[in-house]
Amino acid sequence: MRAWNDICSGKSDPNLVIPGGKTFLLWPVQFYGPCKPSQIYVEVSGRIVAPRIDDYGSNHLDCWIGFWRVNGLTVKGNGQIDGQGAGWWEAYTSAMGFYGCDNLLLQGLNFINSQRNHISVAGSNGAAISHLTITAPDESPNTDGIDISHSTNVRVSDCTIGTGDDCIAFGDQTSQVFVKGVACGPGHGISVGSLGINGGSAQVEEIHVDSCIFKGTQNGARIKTWQGGSGYARKITFNNIKLDNARNPIIIDQFYCPHRTDCQSLKSAVQISDVSFTGFSGTSATDNAIKLSCSETVGCTNISLEHIDIKSASGDGETYSSCINAHGTARKTFPHLRCLK
Repeated sequence: MRAWNDICSGKSDPNLVIPGGKTFLLWPVQFYGPCKPSQIYVEVSGRIVAPRIDDYGSNHLDCWIGFWRVNGLTVKGNGQIDGQGAGWWEAYTSAMGFYGCDNLLLQGLNFINSQRNHISVAGSNGAAISHLTITAPDESPNTDGIDISHSTNVRVSDCTIGTGDDCIAFGDQTSQVFVKGVACGPGHGISVGSLGINGGSAQVEEIHVDSCIFKGTQNGARIKTWQGGSGYARKITFNNIKLDNARNPIIIDQFYCPHRTDCQSLKSAVQISDVSFTGFSGTSATDNAIKLSCSETVGCTNISLEHIDIKSASGDGETYSSCINAHGTARKTFPHLRCLK
């Protein structure tokens, strides 16, 4: 922390280096700004390992490695971030978080065995995330790869993500996000949401996902909202998607209730509109390859599907589509979508 304080205050060169060829046991640490230098560089070449939760002595921790209000931050290298996995799964702990960090660059690191979600970006304007490898067991709970919320102007590219939950999730108050070249699997796909929990109001727009691969995932391109919410999720595109034995390749779910207990039946919902799915090809592990389940009260509007070709992975089944209260158009789409209004 002394080194960080010197860097942040401008007393020393704004470079923090974790050297290669060594392993560092790092207890939970938070790096606070704002800092005097306009650019700060953290080079991670070594291996950083979290303590075991038994050694830490508490299961209440928001973030293992957190950066707060540090603008112009670069974190890069070929090092490894090891969160020690299973012992921490019930602690609701992010492995690495960036909160209020404008103009962030995160590049090249290898994340394994996260405590819960691997990377959180919140309250930030301008972030470029690329060439990450994120790995967690497919049975690990809530180990999202990258969570983005309350942020704008974010780019994610050329990452390989295999987790027990969403590879990438876009939360509330998020806009102008561009994702390209992500290989996802195992995991729960790339998801907008969940939105509208506990009657919350969502504002999510301009989310664009392009040239991604879903392999053995529970979902592919997904939008999920809770009943009882309000607000909107709009101007969302999924383009040029490859599927390899993916369940639920295309899914809009306005009745999201993952535990299927105490699921309320409410009239209000987040309004979903101006969504396009274009250029999907490959195989589905579920025969119901396209699911558009929209609210009876609000519905989904201006949904577009074009150039879709999704076959059954089993070879002896045939894929089909289903939808309720969905309005839009489908062109050159297989399985055929005759239920759009």
